Amino acid sequence: MGQKEIIDRDTYRKIKKMNREELTKFILQYGDELLGEQGKTIDLPALEAELSKIKGIGGKRLEEIMVVIEKFLDVE
Repeated sequence: MGQKEIIDRDTYRKIKKMNREELTKFILQYGDELLGEQGKTIDLPALEAELSKIKGIGGKRLEEIMVVIEKFLDVE
């Protein structure tokens, strides 16, 4: 089973020389790039519209649900 190269040698060498702050920034940027490549996003208005179609979920309850979802997604 062959392993896929995730980080090339030059990037590895740069990482070895980084301090904690630089490494944290690099990891966050790298993670954002990976998520962007996957193309996975959540369309909150579409989600809200779908949730509103569920029997028994009224306007007030839907607002409460959306607040919880936005809290977990860090949406302001």
